[in-house]
Amino acid sequence: MDFALTHDQEALRDETRRFAERELGRDLVERDRRGAIEPADWRSDWTNCADFGVLAATTPAEFGGRGLDVVSTIIMLEALGRGGADNGLTLGLNGQLWAVIEPIKAFGTDAQKKTYLPKLASGEWVGAHGMTEYETGSDAAGARATAVRDGDAYVLNGRKAYVGMAPNCDLAIVFASTSPERGSWGLSAFIVEATTPGFERSAPKQKMGLRTAPLGDIELHDCRVSDAARLGPEGAGATIFQHAMEWERSFIFASHVGAMHRQLDATVQFAASREVFGRPIDQYQSVSNRLANMKLRLETAQLLMYKAAWLKDRGRPAVMEAALAKLHLSESFVASSMDAVRIHGGKGYMAEDGIERDLRDAVGGVIYSGTSDIQRNIIAQLLKDAANELDAGTL
Repeated sequence: MDFALTHDQEALRDETRRFAERELGRDLVERDRRGAIEPADWRSDWTNCADFGVLAATTPAEFGGRGLDVVSTIIMLEALGRGGADNGLTLGLNGQLWAVIEPIKAFGTDAQKKTYLPKLASGEWVGAHGMTEYETGSDAAGARATAVRDGDAYVLNGRKAYVGMAPNCDLAIVFASTSPERGSWGLSAFIVEATTPGFERSAPKQKMGLRTAPLGDIELHDCRVSDAARLGPEGAGATIFQHAMEWERSFIFASHVGAMHRQLDATVQFAASREVFGRPIDQYQSVSNRLANMKLRLETAQLLMYKAAWLKDRGRPAVMEAALAKLHLSESFVASSMDAVRIHGGKGYMAEDGIERDLRDAVGGVIYSGTSDIQRNIIAQLLKDAANELDAGTL
């Protein structure tokens, strides 16, 4: 594993950071206060990022994309988060890359790729990923949404909850059971356009953090889609979902790692300039220890994320690495945000300076894409499986 960036990667990093500093984050405090109620609150920045090439990063050139390798894509997304302070926007962009574009790339037919990838990569269309339900969370085996075969079509019914970008999405990958008696093996995936009769999007919901990205529900009422709307074979929904989650858990925090870097830069500068009892507060051990811990979390977060990217560029699985990255990055962002608030003191508690906003934005990370508890369960199960294989002499 080579940690040296190529000239092109360095140029991409620097150009992206300058773009984010120059173009993103207008009226962020006010937009955070009111939430993403109107598309105008976030759409212009979304379009700016799409025009810059963020959403086209991993899409092959034949479908209007840039065809970047995974490491280069992560470098760009991290720089986006370091240069811009809008964590909601960057989360929405990452969600479309990993939970919408990636599964269509991997499982879509040629017709589906030609139809949807150019629109998603250009930012013309906003995509959503509908798996979670109020009653069952992300439990694929317990999904209550159904897709009943009717001739050469399916009739979908159900409700998907806490769906990022749902209130304004143009399409959603929706998971519904075609054979409920088969549990997770009966789950199928569908690409459903928002204009389809019976597809209803809720208004944006108010939430603790990440307020600049809309979040809501998707309801399906006798929503009829053709057989051509199914993503992958019937019954492959759980496989498609796990594929998407491996990518999402590995990299959806890429821009948040950049935010941690931005956060550390600002906190180091503040601690060096803020004087208490006749000397800068960074000379007090309690403060310097917090700064050291913030740096340690940032470095380990980067290492875990880039290891997963290195594996993906080589076509290798990263199930363990994805769970480790998601767990560590999400909890590190919370811990470092708390340290930043403490070091900034009263200033850090005020909304105008954005320090407390990072903390509110960070909390959601220990929940979405699988809670921290779920990641620990995955890690423990993988360790157990590896030990069993070793005992059986197959490892």
